[in-house]
Amino acid sequence: MILQRENGKTNPKYINHFIKEKLDTGNVSLSIRHNDQTWIEINPNKLLPLASTVKIILAIEYAKQAAEGKIDPDKKVKLKELDKFYIPKTDGGAHEEWIKQWKENNIDSVPLYEVANGMIAYSSNANTEYLIEVLGLQNINQVPKSLGILNHEPMYPTTSALYIPSQLMNEKLGSSKQEILEILKEMDMSEYRRRAIDIHNKWVKQPLTSQEKKQLLKTLDMDFQKIWSDRLPRSTTSDYVSIMNTLNSKTYYKKEVYKYLDPVMEQLMKNPKNREWLTHAGQKGGSTAFVLTSAMYATDKEQNKTEIVFFSNDLSILEQKKLSQNLNAFQLKFLKEEKFRVEVKEII
Repeated sequence: MILQRENGKTNPKYINHFIKEKLDTGNVSLSIRHNDQTWIEINPNKLLPLASTVKIILAIEYAKQAAEGKIDPDKKVKLKELDKFYIPKTDGGAHEEWIKQWKENNIDSVPLYEVANGMIAYSSNANTEYLIEVLGLQNINQVPKSLGILNHEPMYPTTSALYIPSQLMNEKLGSSKQEILEILKEMDMSEYRRRAIDIHNKWVKQPLTSQEKKQLLKTLDMDFQKIWSDRLPRSTTSDYVSIMNTLNSKTYYKKEVYKYLDPVMEQLMKNPKNREWLTHAGQKGGSTAFVLTSAMYATDKEQNKTEIVFFSNDLSILEQKKLSQNLNAFQLKFLKEEKFRVEVKEII
């Protein structure tokens, strides 16, 4: 994402219209802070699926463990290790795009910090699952609590969860698709998470074969994807705007933590155009076929601080597309234009 211009195809005000339209459904939430003041709160305490925005939590835990010397960011990771957790065609080509740069140069292993970079910059799900293994799920799930966040659902290996329908089909031989869907819908979240963790642990030692991955994809029609999407870890924009404010302040953690965290979270600052007017900026979005989320923070050269968090769920294909096209432009316009900030405040 480049935060220095809008193009003619974007309409920042689409976000305003979308929120007005969806306000009463409970499927949209927006929290904005500007210069440490609450600017707008729309359904701020509504629990909604985070999708890949949850990877911010893993980035924080990665930086904390690196700063404490618990992990070595320079430790080499074989790309084959990441393949264990890679399911083709389930992440919009993110992992393939990330790994292409290494394969083109005949590189078969990369430093751990590049794995973390790939998780945020490219949103690689395989890298995420690998980092869950390295950092420890229990440690990752302590991060929200350590930040005073009380409404964050437990994280679990969500890529591994894609295999749960196939697992159930193997257990319930002869069952119809409808019967498997009903079992999934009625399954308690604690069992669902346990199954995902068990699958993850199994893949560490015995990953799926190429044929098994192809079979998994055949199983994952939109009905199963919807259940998977609905069961992703949830939180609130109120909580995530608080997290963004913490990252934007640069004072909550020791400097050593930000030394490892900023290069991963602040991919925006790698663009020279952004460095012309921003001191700090970090962002992570997420999406499924039904969800679009984004959490970002920025401090400009005049020391204006902004945090914007937007969550949405139960989207149509067209809504998904329009939100994806226009959310960046909305964020940019809010950062740059006082007049637009006032308009946003008047959404409701």
